[in-house]
Amino acid sequence: MLKRKIETELESFYASNERVALLLTGARQVGKTFVIRETAKRRFRHIVEINFIKNPKAKLLFADTTGEKDFFVLLSAMVGTPLVPGETLVFFDEVQECREVVTFIKFLVDDGRFRYILSGSLLGIELNDLRSAPVGYLREVEMFPLDFEEFVAANGVDEDAIGLVRALCDGGGEVPALLHDRLMRLFRLYLVVGGMPAAVQSYVDANDIRQVIRVQKAIVGEYRRDASKYDRVNKLRIVRALELIPSELNRENKRFYLTDLKSREKFERLEDNFVWLDKAGVAIPVYNVDAPASPLELAKKANLFKLFLNDVGLLACQYAEGIQMELLSGRLDANFGAVFENFVAQELRAHGYGRLYYFNSKKHGEVDFLIQGAKGASPIEVKSGHDFRSHRALDNMLAVGEYRLSGAQVLCVSPTVVRNRISYLPIYATMFIRRDPLPDKWIYKA
Repeated sequence: MLKRKIETELESFYASNERVALLLTGARQVGKTFVIRETAKRRFRHIVEINFIKNPKAKLLFADTTGEKDFFVLLSAMVGTPLVPGETLVFFDEVQECREVVTFIKFLVDDGRFRYILSGSLLGIELNDLRSAPVGYLREVEMFPLDFEEFVAANGVDEDAIGLVRALCDGGGEVPALLHDRLMRLFRLYLVVGGMPAAVQSYVDANDIRQVIRVQKAIVGEYRRDASKYDRVNKLRIVRALELIPSELNRENKRFYLTDLKSREKFERLEDNFVWLDKAGVAIPVYNVDAPASPLELAKKANLFKLFLNDVGLLACQYAEGIQMELLSGRLDANFGAVFENFVAQELRAHGYGRLYYFNSKKHGEVDFLIQGAKGASPIEVKSGHDFRSHRALDNMLAVGEYRLSGAQVLCVSPTVVRNRISYLPIYATMFIRRDPLPDKWIYKA
């Protein structure tokens, strides 16, 4: 079984006495159902699972009830599982197919006899506005593909080794050669396998890249079918936009061009297609800003963006056959900039950066990423080759006094960690870049 960080959050929810239900969202195939089942087995003697796609008649639980009492009678009759107060978890899966469950959850939570967890496709939840449950009765957590730290753990790297690398990246120094080589090999493998649980498990079980690619292509096929299911009017454009992501990232500036959709319509009319990919958790938009002014969201240009895939392995599987071999060989003379950047975008999104940005101005040039921190914007440059100390646009940006940037990070292939105004970190150290969480208590008196 693949170990997932979100297990800690789920176990904390199970152990709490809060009268609240948990909604686990995310793109398809990120492992939501599996992780709920596995963690629930450790805590509850009885688990009642209702899947609204596999059992559409389950919707009648809500259509034919006048209150909680009727609901529990019908539920018990449907599942044939004992409903024991304090020992039973009720798991509603694929809730995007049954809007009524979210409307009804307040009454179930208030009843207090059982615990409730819900899971569903991120896209269906967005489209059906399933977050409109009464405030205080439903807490949402988004799940992502395995991040790099989870991936290396699945491939045998222990916590002590990761702790050593973290300490070196925080304080400067050099990652020991053996450990650096091991992590770089796993990094290149991650570019090929990615973080979709089915692909990772396939690799762990058999080490067969061909089988991994078959799994990945099946997942991409599911995403295409989702476009047809949820948006029949715009499905062709959405699928076309999805298919164009690899080639658009191969451009020199990696920016998405509307003309490649073979449409003369204005951006405002096509914007929903890109919003669809974002809301479905399938794509990660990175928006342009021409000055690192906080908050970055107010400075973004909505019609200028790069579009990355939610999983770098899914990106690699859509390039020409053979790129996997080149990535695994560690050839630094090849142009893998887009794949490296997709890895960084995926990591940052999974680590709490809900919106990502890049810097571009005619005067200063382009910097790959800007992230919003508590103290302002922080630039990140991604380098896939040996010339990682050459970054004119980043130098230009830091030289502008009015930007008030305290420093920047360059993610590269070197094992040497330099902590200065420009910090050089191994590319795999992206796993340590995380958004600072809000404090548990934030007391302010005027």
